[in-house]
Amino acid sequence: MKNKVQLIGNVGQDPEVKTVNGDRKVANFTLATNDFFYNDKGDKVEQTEWHKVTAWGKTAEIIEKYVEKGKEIAVEGKLTHRSYEDKEGVKRYVTEVVANEVLLLGK
Repeated sequence: MKNKVQLIGNVGQDPEVKTVNGDRKVANFTLATNDFFYNDKGDKVEQTEWHKVTAWGKTAEIIEKYVEKGKEIAVEGKLTHRSYEDKEGVKRYVTEVVANEVLLLGK
């Protein structure tokens, strides 16, 4: 089995792009995906899920140039989990998609 995630959605905010170690870029953004289902009453309900996405290197450079809030994109990558301590010393957990490929969709 392989850890592989594919998502199509809309970018939630302009990506935050930083340069680390002097020359390597990293891009962070959120992606909204929508799903539809029918509830017990037969009403169609839309459910939005928000995904944290991180991209490195060339993929981050492409995101920096072409991706902005509201843009529809497809992302392929792997699901990762990590933890850190916040400023108050509380341990926080993060689940995110590390993107290795991005496809620009829409107009």
